[in-house]
Amino acid sequence: MHAIVCIKSVPDTTTVQINPENNTLRREQVGSIINPFDLYAIEEALRLKEAHGGTVTVLSMGPPQAEKELREALAMGCDVAVLLSAREFAGADTWVTAYTLALAIRQLAPFDLVLCGRQAIDGDTGQVGPGIAAQLGIVQATYVSKIRDLDTAAGTITVERMLEEGTEVVLSPLPTMLTVLKDINQPRFPTPRSLRRAQHIEIETWGADRLAGVDAARLGLDGSPTRVKRIDTPPERAVELQVLNGDSTTERVGKLVNVLSELKFI
Repeated sequence: MHAIVCIKSVPDTTTVQINPENNTLRREQVGSIINPFDLYAIEEALRLKEAHGGTVTVLSMGPPQAEKELREALAMGCDVAVLLSAREFAGADTWVTAYTLALAIRQLAPFDLVLCGRQAIDGDTGQVGPGIAAQLGIVQATYVSKIRDLDTAAGTITVERMLEEGTEVVLSPLPTMLTVLKDINQPRFPTPRSLRRAQHIEIETWGADRLAGVDAARLGLDGSPTRVKRIDTPPERAVELQVLNGDSTTERVGKLVNVLSELKFI
């Protein structure tokens, strides 16, 4: 079994800066972490490897400093790490990101599974995983909360998808793209030994010239069909604090009920 996990390096803070020239995040200004949802995708791939054997490759597109997040994935137990990092990749929207990652995944073939977190905490679109599946022309299952069975001999996987009205069980042929929820597992922590091991694994860095069949016009900011025209910070709302005093809890609760009734909350 060969599982490929796509991860994203995201800002480790809610205070980010925007480049006023192109309205993209200045990622170099803040620290970074693995997108939290992607940790569950890594963990699930590792559990499948432990159950069925095989290899887990972790793939990311980002600046050179994203190597730190790839080493963390290696320390968790991934076998191979590939970083797509070049100036021509910068500023990509979700469509171009999916296109570029799909090209790299084809280079890493054959594979059985591609896994992503449900969404990234910086963009919150949830579009890249399904976009990769569309670019590769493979089946996708989103919002996966459990993998029931992986049958490599039959070339199938059975998963549970969380829906608003319940759970859906899906039997899919391999290869398949999965986007997973945090309900699926509890990610492991790297051990000191695995952290040392990860420091000695070479991380491959690929530019556009490494991607067979790439269309340079479909890369980066220039190749992105979406544009951010303007970014505004919402104005701070004035907050009025009212202290409800009373000689007893019953009196204070009564005053609170009266206030909530006046505001039509109850």
